[in-house]
Amino acid sequence: MAAAVERVTLIVLDSVGIGAMPDAAEYGDEGANTVGNLARAMGGLDLPNLGRLGLGNLLEVQGVPPVDRPEGAYGRMAIASVGKDTMTGHWEMVGIRIDEPFRTYPNGFPEDLIQRFIEAAGIGGVLGNKVASGTEIIKELGAEHMRTGWPIVYTSADSVFQIAAHEEIIPLPELYRICEVARSLLQGEHRVGRVIARPFVGDPERGFTRTANRHDYALEPPPMLLDFVKEAGLEVAAVGKIRDIFSGHGITRAIPTKNNTHGLDVVEELMAERWQGLIFANLVDFDMLYGHRRDPAGYARALKEVDDRLPRLRSLLGERDVLILTADHGNDPTFRGTDHTREYVPVLITGRPIRSGAYFGTRPTLADLGATVAELLGVPWRGQQGQSFASAILA
Repeated sequence: MAAAVERVTLIVLDSVGIGAMPDAAEYGDEGANTVGNLARAMGGLDLPNLGRLGLGNLLEVQGVPPVDRPEGAYGRMAIASVGKDTMTGHWEMVGIRIDEPFRTYPNGFPEDLIQRFIEAAGIGGVLGNKVASGTEIIKELGAEHMRTGWPIVYTSADSVFQIAAHEEIIPLPELYRICEVARSLLQGEHRVGRVIARPFVGDPERGFTRTANRHDYALEPPPMLLDFVKEAGLEVAAVGKIRDIFSGHGITRAIPTKNNTHGLDVVEELMAERWQGLIFANLVDFDMLYGHRRDPAGYARALKEVDDRLPRLRSLLGERDVLILTADHGNDPTFRGTDHTREYVPVLITGRPIRSGAYFGTRPTLADLGATVAELLGVPWRGQQGQSFASAILA
C-alpha cells in the first residue's frame, strides 16, 4: 500500500466536544455542547485559526462564523463505544471498540477489594475511598496522610482507581509500585480503565499541590493503529498521556508533558524534525483543569492558546505532512455536575496533501479516523472497526 503522506500529527484536544449525540439522554447529557455552550457563556470565542479550518462550519459557535471554503478537510465523529471517558475515546480512535463499559465506583470501592489491595501492597491502610476531586481530597486528607503514611485512594465518574501520596511521605518509586499492585488486582469483575498515581507536595499550613509526576496504568490494549504503524517500520512519538493510555504499546518514543503549553512545545519540536510516521499528542488541560472543574473562562483561554499556536504548527508541515485536530469526548464546562459529556467530536485536517473545503460529514465511529491515518501512511488496517475516508479528503 503506497503512502499518501510521510507523517501525520494527530492532536487530541481532550474533551473538546461539539454537541450532544442522539443517545446523550441515556448518559444524562441531553443539551451538552462543550464548544457551543462555552461560546454562549463567554459572549463569543476568538478562534480565527480554528475557524479557518472549519470549526464554525460544524456547529454554531458564537464569534466563530462559518467560512466559505475551510482551509482543509472537516467533519465530525460519533462515539460508537459504550462510555464517554478518555480510555473509551482514545481506544476507539485506534480501532478498539468498547462494548462493555469500564467499571465505575460511584460509592467508592468495595471493602474486600480495598483489603486485598492493602495486603498485596504491604501498607497499613488507606484514606478516602470515595468519589472526590483530586485537589479537594488532598486538601481534606493531606495532613492525615502525612501523619499516618497511608495513601489516599479515590475515584471519579471515570473508570479510575487513583492513589495520591506526598512525594516525601511515599517516594515516587514506592507510589508507582503500589499502583502496579492495584493494576494487577483491578481485572475481571473490577476491570477499571486506569490506575493513576497522583503525587503531591506541600504542607498543611501552606497547602498541597499536585506535581507533574502523575503516571497512568491502563489496561493492555489489543492490536491497534499504533502497533500497525510501528510494525510497518515507522516511528510513533507519543506526547502527553498517550503512552499511559496505551500502556506503551506501539510507541517508539514517549515524551511526558506538564500541561497544554508544554505539550504544544513538544509537538512543535517533533514536527521540526524530519522522519516518517505518527506524532500522537493529548492536550489534557481542557478536561482536567477546566472541564471537570466547570471553569468556562479557563476552558476558553485553553482553546485560544491552541488557536494562537495553529499558524506555527501549520508552518512546520512538510510537503507530505498532515495535521489533524480532534477530541475524545465532551466535558461541557457550563453543564451540571463535573462528569464528561456524551458528544460528537470535531475533526479538522490540514496540510498540502489535503483538499481544501472537503467535508466528510458525520462518521459513525472514531475508529474511522484511525483507519484513515493508517491509509494515509500506507499502513494495513486491522482494527476491530473503522472505515477510512482518505479518498474524500486527499487533494
